[in-house]
Amino acid sequence: MYQPLADKIRPKTLDDVVGQQHLLGKNGLLRRVIASGTIPNMIFYGPSGVGKTTVASIIAKQTERKLYHLNATTAGIADIKAIIDELDTFLAPNGALVYLDEIQYFNKKQQQSLLEFIETGKMTLIASTTENPYFYVYNAILSRSTVFEFKPIETEDMQRAVERAFALAIGDKGMPVEDGVAAYIAQAVCGDVRKALGAVELLVLGAGADGVTLADAKQAAQRSNMRYDRDGDSHYDILSALQKSIRGSDPDAALHYLARLLEAGDMISAARRMLVIASEDIGLAYPQCAAIVKACVDSAFQLGLPEARIPLAEAVLLMATAPKSNSAAAAIDAAMADVRAGKTGDIPAHIKDAHYGGAQKLGRGLTYQYPHAFPNHWVRQQYLPDEIKDAHYYDYGPNKTEQAAKAYWERVKGAK
Repeated sequence: MYQPLADKIRPKTLDDVVGQQHLLGKNGLLRRVIASGTIPNMIFYGPSGVGKTTVASIIAKQTERKLYHLNATTAGIADIKAIIDELDTFLAPNGALVYLDEIQYFNKKQQQSLLEFIETGKMTLIASTTENPYFYVYNAILSRSTVFEFKPIETEDMQRAVERAFALAIGDKGMPVEDGVAAYIAQAVCGDVRKALGAVELLVLGAGADGVTLADAKQAAQRSNMRYDRDGDSHYDILSALQKSIRGSDPDAALHYLARLLEAGDMISAARRMLVIASEDIGLAYPQCAAIVKACVDSAFQLGLPEARIPLAEAVLLMATAPKSNSAAAAIDAAMADVRAGKTGDIPAHIKDAHYGGAQKLGRGLTYQYPHAFPNHWVRQQYLPDEIKDAHYYDYGPNKTEQAAKAYWERVKGAK
């Protein structure tokens, strides 16, 4: 009977698991929890192909519990109840360890129904998810579980796993493997062991007279398995990394994250975030930046990919190397905080609309002073409501542009 290579090579002990040293190393918390023999309810969070299912199987084996593997895309509460019915039989003498894959596909009601089963202690739940559990898992489940984050496998660890897989798949066939194949696969799969093992198996099965070649490896992994989902964590993580790289004035990192978005075909998200960055992070230090970025974005959408990459790269590099100021963002956030807190008050009568009959009878605009009628187009008068007349929101940034404006107004207002 055919057995996939991924199953043949699946680790049997924690020491055999590739990567996850932060959890399973000698001092890893998860390793110590497993060694204690008392397994709490847990949530394994991380991308696919990084060992979540494997570790659950090892836990079941080490604690001598029967493992029930369910997938939330097809299972329901009836399946959980069927497991509970077995608990007092010889089929599960030490209790059940239920591994619920993709728990994010259980709706809120289904997740709530799990509580009655896990609170009795007869069933231990290990749920896995590729999505952030703090967004997708019901709070009551979270409060009764410990979240462990599994990370993509590092390239160095992946290469060792690929080399081991080749050795097992080839066996005594004496099939040559060209130099660089293992390294290429380890890099191309972006931390997904399952994809790496699938590539190894494919290459061995389809090997020609020259054995496994680098050319074949490149064809088998034509496109990097870049972790990206427009509705998932990676989408927001890459956008966050793009903005923080620009904010941190690192043009190389900014280009890298832009490239990841464009390679995934998500030009819209990149463009929208760049328009935000121009005002939020460059802001008044270089006010013209917003117009330039808008022009680059417009050009990109007129051109389409792949040519669109050029004006978008231009905009990213401009912002990454430009002076920075968040004074506008900070000022409007402070003003909105007061409004939300109810700190508003009545608009002063002298600056209310007075362009209608009867306005003067209501006292509108009677004492308003027209700034353009005064030297330097400025005259001292109150604009904020009485209740918050001393409120202060905007602080000039330390950049050249804002400091020049500050110096100008200090001269003008100081002279009055």
